[in-house]
Amino acid sequence: MITTQLVPGRGPHPVRPYASGVNAPHTPLRPMWCCRVDGQPWPCAEARLLLRAEFDRNAVGLTIYLAGLMYEAMRDLYHLNPHDGPEPTALFDRFVGWAGRGRNARQDGDGE
Repeated sequence: MITTQLVPGRGPHPVRPYASGVNAPHTPLRPMWCCRVDGQPWPCAEARLLLRAEFDRNAVGLTIYLAGLMYEAMRDLYHLNPHDGPEPTALFDRFVGWAGRGRNARQDGDGE
């Protein structure tokens, strides 16, 4: 029986000092949740590639990580704009939905 309740934290801390150039990390700029490097909604295309590489062979871990960040983004984005915030389905697709795409195609190609 679970006797404690999980309470989410404030999410990942900003990367300081701000890096620039070729090796700048594609991390989220909070509370807007846009990429620090290219200004695209985070996770941007480069961040998705880096996350896939980091969580190689751990799709469940990637999904859990992204779901936690999605929760943090919901809190930040709805706090910024409580009356016209993003749709939950759009946030799910942006943070979690992309992570599972293509996984079955690779497995089929491997003959598993």
